[in-house]
Amino acid sequence: MKILCYILTLLLSLSLAGCHSFEEWPDDPAGNFDALATIIDEHYCYLDEKGIDWQEVTSRYRARVTPDMSQRALFDLCAEMLAELRDGHVNLSSRFDVSYYRAWWTDYPQDFNLRTLQQYYLNFDYHTVSGLNYKVLTNDSGRKAGYIYCGSFSSVISETSLSYILASFADCDHLIIDIRNNGGGLLTSAETLARRFIFAPTTVGYIRHKTGPGHSDFSEPYPLVYDPAPQGQLSWNGSVAVLTNRACFSAANDFVMVMKQLPQVSIIGARTGGGAGMPFSAGLPNGWNVRFSACPTTDAQGRSTEEGIDPDIEVHSPDVDLAEGRDPILDYALNHLQ
Repeated sequence: MKILCYILTLLLSLSLAGCHSFEEWPDDPAGNFDALATIIDEHYCYLDEKGIDWQEVTSRYRARVTPDMSQRALFDLCAEMLAELRDGHVNLSSRFDVSYYRAWWTDYPQDFNLRTLQQYYLNFDYHTVSGLNYKVLTNDSGRKAGYIYCGSFSSVISETSLSYILASFADCDHLIIDIRNNGGGLLTSAETLARRFIFAPTTVGYIRHKTGPGHSDFSEPYPLVYDPAPQGQLSWNGSVAVLTNRACFSAANDFVMVMKQLPQVSIIGARTGGGAGMPFSAGLPNGWNVRFSACPTTDAQGRSTEEGIDPDIEVHSPDVDLAEGRDPILDYALNHLQ
């Protein structure tokens, strides 16, 4: 898969970025804080795009570091500082905790309820393979739609299983792929699914890597190219709806980025949660690890999707409707997609 080759090449390049010398820090509160602040300063890829004055942020938190502070206190301070990056890809890992920035989705409506979907639309009767739940649904006019719910890309999607799913939708008028609450996973799984709707090699986006410690030290963009599905595997050339909400992140956000560019696809629902940067990890003197966005990606038009992707058709599923067994986002896709 071409995207995997690009990623491996870029991560290798990142490890050698700029070939500048690396400072060594002592294993004490100040040294570990300074190591973390410097790693983010030199390698995090969205400081300028997000308008973050990292020097000001670092100075503000550095003033709170004391020589006798506990590991717990230091971890909490560092996690609080990393939250200012507003990035769900940024995590600090220790032996006792992992930090995580959740506000990218917690401040938004959910627009989805799994129980409502399973009980009122799937009737607790559906098939599952490769992490995909699927079933043929019928709309108010009696038209059939193939429906796939993909709640995560953490499972490897089998090419053979995917062809079987699409074959089971042979009598359907259109296809609905529901990725609401999909927090990401394997980019290769997202690519495997997207390739069933691509019929020629297609540039779906671009990726860059850091070439030095400066905030704007990046390589030229590398194209990310998706090929069609392997020969002998089924593709779908009819209309497709992709259902989204704010909790679509990382690999799910990339999937939406690709599908939004295809003429037969409509993105229906709410803006995604973003998470476009390729994550990378680095260690601190005390053994903690920080994971952060290191390689910025854009769509095929060069637009950043780090802050999310707007749907083609905005529809919301309020909690009151979901509690009463109605899902307006899914209803719209079932009854309005041509």
